[in-house]
Amino acid sequence: MTDDKRRNRAWYGKADRDGFIHRSWMKNQGFPDHVFDGRPVIGICNTWSELTPCNSGLRDLAEGVKRGVWEAGGFPVEFPVMSLGETQMKPTAMLFRNLLAMDVEESIRAYGIDGVVLLGGCDKTTPGQLMGAASVDLPTIVVSSGPMLNGKWQGKDIGSGTDVWKFSEAVRAGEMTLQDFMAAESGMSRSKGVCMTMGTASTMASVVEAMGLSLPTNAALPAVDSRRMALAHMTGKRIVEMVEEELKLSDVVSRESFENAILANAAVGGSTNAVVHLLAIAGRVGIDLSLDDFELGSDVPLLVNCMPSGQYLMEDFCYAGGMPVVLKELGKMLRPARTVLGGDIGVYADGAECWNEDVIRPMSNPLKPAAGLRVLRGNLAPQGAIIKPSAATESLLEHEAEAYVFESIEEFKANIDREDLPVTKDTILVLKGCGPKGYPGMPEVGNMPIPARLVKEGVRDMVRLSDARMSGTAYGTVVLHISPEAQAGGTLALVQTGDRIRLSASEGALELLVDEAELETRRAAWAPDPAHYTRGYAKMYVDHVLQADQGADLDFLVGKDTRPVTRESH
Repeated sequence: MTDDKRRNRAWYGKADRDGFIHRSWMKNQGFPDHVFDGRPVIGICNTWSELTPCNSGLRDLAEGVKRGVWEAGGFPVEFPVMSLGETQMKPTAMLFRNLLAMDVEESIRAYGIDGVVLLGGCDKTTPGQLMGAASVDLPTIVVSSGPMLNGKWQGKDIGSGTDVWKFSEAVRAGEMTLQDFMAAESGMSRSKGVCMTMGTASTMASVVEAMGLSLPTNAALPAVDSRRMALAHMTGKRIVEMVEEELKLSDVVSRESFENAILANAAVGGSTNAVVHLLAIAGRVGIDLSLDDFELGSDVPLLVNCMPSGQYLMEDFCYAGGMPVVLKELGKMLRPARTVLGGDIGVYADGAECWNEDVIRPMSNPLKPAAGLRVLRGNLAPQGAIIKPSAATESLLEHEAEAYVFESIEEFKANIDREDLPVTKDTILVLKGCGPKGYPGMPEVGNMPIPARLVKEGVRDMVRLSDARMSGTAYGTVVLHISPEAQAGGTLALVQTGDRIRLSASEGALELLVDEAELETRRAAWAPDPAHYTRGYAKMYVDHVLQADQGADLDFLVGKDTRPVTRESH
């Protein structure tokens, strides 16, 4: 691309009053004349925040990216966008994913940049950034913050999230003291970075690498490993080359890229949240991806032995060889697909070697023979629901029993520890009002704690159904993302305590065993709950959010707008 055709020339290349304004105010930071000579201007989209501990190392990584951009002859400019701290935000970070996407999209569009490096990590930051970038469609590449070091407590490894859920249940059962529980808290998070289990953050970093949207090894390098800084440097160098090659995001991402993401998600035992995020990103790119496409991964073996589906942690995954080894094992299953390096995704596996076959299993000896997510349908989920068999109790994947219903999260919390709660280990727990519109924001509450009385009896898993999500670090026989949700009038809204429900993961079935005439009577008497919010972004979200099977994006944000901005500010 010639200098005068670059996007930044509309800001910095004009010899008039507008050009004067754009250049002069940038020069107050000490930039000399020659950086405005038409070279690629690279935006570094940073979600660093002290309120997002997972992303607290991104300020340093931005400096690595800048070094690479300067080396390649580009002009790096860092800009902040909203940061979504999964562990810190209420009512849920997912409520704000689409707001981040709006922030990213409009920031990229409004500023005079030619390409963008997305610095993210915590669960919703990576998909939110990709959604926004896809809607503008410049050359784009991802650098993830990387996982924390392994947690340590009492001489053993412990994993973020996964062991929180285990320890919490152990305290409720009287098997662990509160003192020990509190002591484990400090040992779990020992460095900057995202959860070191295969939670949503590491899942999204893994699928991004499998889609060819980052450089190889991006997913697993620990946040504090010097090789991640080197990766940031090389990413800065590569984004300048991508601008020169005119390699836009839409040139890299294809339907085959998404299919590779689905296959990789199954192989690593990835988060159920990847479903709603990949659907939303596909909607921005303009690729027809549906919930049924995730069945593609249903028979893929589980290769990565990481919590919550396995034993190890992301640091171990890195030292065993990381995503390049997984891609090598997937081999011919992978679809030919372009990457940010320009070539096919197969190049990412070149030279990959596995250094620990208990951490990354070969296809001939998987941890589980079929690990992918299963899509469930039936009168209880006419638009679909999902379950993660690799994290479930196998004997519960085929189950029929009576339901016990909680109409809201408040009702659940007020009653789950009642000693007289009329449930057994076979009861199916049902939680309503936790979908995109209902909560709002579709929180990670689907892995409901087991009733206290049953926990004390040794019960550690039950079938649980909701229109919510669950943390990628969580486990259990949990049916999620039921669509349409209860607040939108889905069949879930009509379920009553005592109704029988049938779950069959093998058949992909989720059925409410109630006569249709009775359901119609209930439907006629049903009314949605009053809205929790009546103003601001949350109201706009509730009014416009799509259902989970469509990615829970806002209806008016689907698609892209690549038109150049022609009107000046003065």
